[in-house]
Amino acid sequence: MNKTMFSILKVLDKHSEIVGSKEISNQLKMHGIDLSERTVRYHLKILDERGLTEVFGREGRKITDKGSNEIQRSRVSQKLGFVISKIESLSYLTTINLETLKGDVILNISLFPEEERKNVMRTLRPVFSSPYVMSDRIIFARGGGRIGDVAIPSGKIGIGTVCSVTINGIFLKAGIPVTSRFGGVVEIINGKPARFVSLISYEGSSLDPLEIFIKSRMTDVSGLVKGTSGRILASFREIPVVCVDAARKLTENMATRGIKGVILIGEPNRALLEIPVGIDKVGMVIVGGLNPVAAIEESGIHTENSAMSTLFEYSKLTAF
Repeated sequence: MNKTMFSILKVLDKHSEIVGSKEISNQLKMHGIDLSERTVRYHLKILDERGLTEVFGREGRKITDKGSNEIQRSRVSQKLGFVISKIESLSYLTTINLETLKGDVILNISLFPEEERKNVMRTLRPVFSSPYVMSDRIIFARGGGRIGDVAIPSGKIGIGTVCSVTINGIFLKAGIPVTSRFGGVVEIINGKPARFVSLISYEGSSLDPLEIFIKSRMTDVSGLVKGTSGRILASFREIPVVCVDAARKLTENMATRGIKGVILIGEPNRALLEIPVGIDKVGMVIVGGLNPVAAIEESGIHTENSAMSTLFEYSKLTAF
């Protein structure tokens, strides 16, 4: 599996429909690969023979399940920095207007068995009434439906929750650059954030850190929403010192509009929750958008999660 074939698979994996060689050739340029249609077809033939793609006559190709699995398993070295790159791209594409509450936000998509619907709703209710969610808005879809670009498999229910990277996009549109440094788990004691107990750098990870913490059962979101202490998913970010006043005002405005993801904003050049910051930087702690799903996993219900999965019109989400 060379870089070119891996990139072709990544292009096909983004599409649920058949894709032709011309379109693949155009999209490969976004991966820094310039190939003619003829050369693309040569590589596609090899992928067909390996069972990684399926040919549909002159219309083009679709990726197979085997091809999707290959993307997940191969060339880890190429995926280093993938998460931070995705954060930067989706931040730019976020378009929500805080005055109208219209425009695209980033959603995490999670799947759970349809027969667990009532238990999931019972688990989610106290979480969405707490301060530990990005927004009280959500979207549900049954098997066969879609949430944005994501198709929901038969027998599953999909939920879309607002991703914390939406904060980066809102700040960026306001002229405040945000650097995402770590995803982690924050310990809350007597209702106040005390410290990070686990951290993974976005720069050095090929997977979203919060997905890892969920599957490792390192959170206690359910315990926290029932009492005053527990552990939640959160991320650590930095902004320039010169932007701190504007960031505080923007955070207040966001909270009045129902987007309440910012837990803490630190002081210039000072550590925040024991995490040091760069020169002339201020730390920020942002609540994890997957906290509701962490509570579902804690209840013993298996979930499949895809952080930063799709862009979606915010006004089409429903208050929980």
